[in-house]
Amino acid sequence: VFAVRAFVSCSNANPSSLNIPSSAWALSNLQNLFILFLFYFIKIRYVLPEEMKRGSVIGNVALDLGLQARLVSGRARLVIDDEHQYVTLNQNKGHIVVNERIDREILCAKKSPCSFTLEIVLEDPLELFAITIEIQDVNDHAPVFPKNEINLEISESTSAGTVFLLDSAVDPDVGINSLQTYSLKGNEHFVLKQHTRADGSKYPEMMLQSNLDREKQSEHALILTAVDGGEPQKSGTVKINVSVLDANDNAPIFMQSSYKATVLENVSPGAVIAKVSAEDADQGYNGNIAYSFTHQKDDSSCPFEINPVSGEVKLTGELDFEMYPSYEINIQAKDPWGLAGASKLMIEVADVNDNSPVITMTSYSGKISEDSPYGTVVALISVQDKDSGRNGQVHLTIEENLPFKIKSSLRNYYTLATEKILDRERHSKYNITLTATDEGVPALSSTKVLSLEVTDVNDNAPAFIKDNYITQVMENNPPGVSLLQVHAEDPDLGQNARISYYLTDSEINGNPASAYFSVNTESGDIQSLRSFDYEQLKEYKIRVQAQDGGSPSLRSNTTVIIRVQDQNDNPPQVLYPVQTGGSMVAEMVPRSADVGYLVTKVVAVDVDSGQNAWLSYKLQKATDRALFEVGLQNGEIRTIRQVTDKDAVKQRLTVIVEDNGQPSRSATVIVNVAVADSFPEVLSEFSDFPHDKEYNDNLTFYLVLALAVVSFLFITCLVVIISVKIYRWRQSRILYHSSFPVIPYYPPRYSDTMGTGTLPHNYNYEVCRTTDSRKSEIKFGQANSQNVLLMDPSSFGTIQRIQSEKSILDETDSPASVRFSAVLSSSGKCAGPVLDPRGAKNWFSCWQRSAGPWFGSDEAPFGSGPHSDRRKYPVHRAESRQRDFNRE
Repeated sequence: VFAVRAFVSCSNANPSSLNIPSSAWALSNLQNLFILFLFYFIKIRYVLPEEMKRGSVIGNVALDLGLQARLVSGRARLVIDDEHQYVTLNQNKGHIVVNERIDREILCAKKSPCSFTLEIVLEDPLELFAITIEIQDVNDHAPVFPKNEINLEISESTSAGTVFLLDSAVDPDVGINSLQTYSLKGNEHFVLKQHTRADGSKYPEMMLQSNLDREKQSEHALILTAVDGGEPQKSGTVKINVSVLDANDNAPIFMQSSYKATVLENVSPGAVIAKVSAEDADQGYNGNIAYSFTHQKDDSSCPFEINPVSGEVKLTGELDFEMYPSYEINIQAKDPWGLAGASKLMIEVADVNDNSPVITMTSYSGKISEDSPYGTVVALISVQDKDSGRNGQVHLTIEENLPFKIKSSLRNYYTLATEKILDRERHSKYNITLTATDEGVPALSSTKVLSLEVTDVNDNAPAFIKDNYITQVMENNPPGVSLLQVHAEDPDLGQNARISYYLTDSEINGNPASAYFSVNTESGDIQSLRSFDYEQLKEYKIRVQAQDGGSPSLRSNTTVIIRVQDQNDNPPQVLYPVQTGGSMVAEMVPRSADVGYLVTKVVAVDVDSGQNAWLSYKLQKATDRALFEVGLQNGEIRTIRQVTDKDAVKQRLTVIVEDNGQPSRSATVIVNVAVADSFPEVLSEFSDFPHDKEYNDNLTFYLVLALAVVSFLFITCLVVIISVKIYRWRQSRILYHSSFPVIPYYPPRYSDTMGTGTLPHNYNYEVCRTTDSRKSEIKFGQANSQNVLLMDPSSFGTIQRIQSEKSILDETDSPASVRFSAVLSSSGKCAGPVLDPRGAKNWFSCWQRSAGPWFGSDEAPFGSGPHSDRRKYPVHRAESRQRDFNRE
């Protein structure tokens, strides 16, 4: 059974309250400490007896500090400066329990009160609590004398009242449990006197009460008992053997009752510390004095010795101010007959700066995020110096060129905090040298190197090596060819530096860029998805985006320009003379033409560029090569001699147009030249050209196909119209026999007609046919609304609204106007009908071949005759539809 007393003291506490200050009150006292963690400067004191069993509960620190919910989440732990871990923390229960056997005598020796201090450290946020544990002494030691027997030699001439100093008993306990009283048994000649030293220790003296008579009794046996004040009491005894000597009536006397000396703790062994001196009034042998230390154990740690003859006190061991700051030694001077004198030697050990500061990392993780704000605590550091005074005053510093600073906190505790914003890309690791220096002379210091790793955050966007990438690709490239590779760099680390490449949402000619190109997300390799045509687009400009893998991700863009190089993939195109399928173009040359007469000019273009578009003209074949020539660069056909009557009227020239590409491409054109002075002569020569049979065959095929489609549509529409008529008739019968009132409803897109119904607005359809195609595309628009109201005027039934999904079913036949142009073939027959919009009957008009052989011919010259633009078939169709629901 033991009593535990808990004392709580708060630094800077409010005198009007004994409660532990709240975190808000503590913050008001830390105005200058701009860090992310909060320290509670709270000291708790527990008192417990020594020799408690392991596992015994010392105190409930969770309850005393109000940390029931923080011990586990804050990763609470004890920080003990001593190498012995006497206590430990039970995080689950919040108890401080005994971890090792606590012996107060080993821990503190004679020091009272005996205590040791430890700290509880909590993290997230960082909090520090100081706990002092005081060890109370229990009476576990009995007083013990240094020797089993004490032998005294006393001269019979010793007068009454002479005092004999006895060896003191030693009790390592303190307080009431220490040695309290001495008692002496066994003889009437001696009486015991007990004295108390300045430090509170007691020592016995034996005084001769009556004179001794060696002749009556030469030996005396006494029992000296030492008793402590513990409960129960413990005692120790020693036997005192007194031998009565013959007369020596003067005892040695010291020159001083006490001696004092001061020595530095770093004095080398063998140095003389002090010298004592005593005198004996006796002469001769009885005046010889021997010096010695008394009241010492056999295993005493006293590092001194005394010369028994000279009285010099020398150092035999090493001094340590931190362990023993002072020594009190009892000195005895004894003559050969046993008479002795006593004195004291007080030795003060002076402290020297012989202990370097010790740096201990109380809390340190070794890592810090680069986005940590200013003032973030990196480590909690404890610095201890065993020296005292100025020798124990310590300062902790770091290098000046680091983005960190040291702040002093609580009782030799320091915090290492950030002073600037960190950047892992510039410094990914810091080696911080902590230097602890005391104020001694000379000053001692110690260092400790901390390796601090800066962890990465995604604070850098990928950066392309180039702002713009330009590459070239030959047109007609195969799809999938690699064009170039873009590359971006990210100074971040790990996933934050993993770059993916994408095409941005840009358009090329109305199409997304992804329809033309693809980019490898890992390598940045850009490939084409289709073959390029220089003549369609000469340059492509796309945007490529680089995105890292951080969260949130960062990105950057670059512009990639792909320039298409021209290939000679297009042959020259002849613009003039125009080559038609069924007509013939001829140039007239009068027979009176001189040399160099310009007959015509062949005009050609090449959609390629550069030298691929350089054209040259050559005469490949001619009816008479000696009559005409072609300009190599300009394509002009001129006569090279005088035209004669012998030259044929019909001249056929084949001109080849060739570009300058590799390999070169060419086109040929046939030029018909009529050598004549009058038009009828020319017409008779060119009237027998064959008709374009292929064109007529194609036209016949399309006409038959159109007839079949129209027939099918007509039959389908007829069946649908009949079905709708029957359905409406049945609905009208149902409405006629019903008795519900009729509520007219007119939708906003219908207009009232003659007050009896509604008619939808007219629908106009336009049919357009391209000018250069024999095929036409017809598109019809649909009505915006498909709700139709039907009403029977002869009844008052419910109006039903039906959805007309096929508007064509309700159409009535309406006059339509369609115009076709008919073209004469070379044989003079009518090639097609024309429907007259002015009447209900069809009529045909044909252009008769009357003016010459070119009229109605497929080979008519460009721009001549009524059918010069016979390939253009403009068709216009307009339809109007009306519904008369009254008729229904």
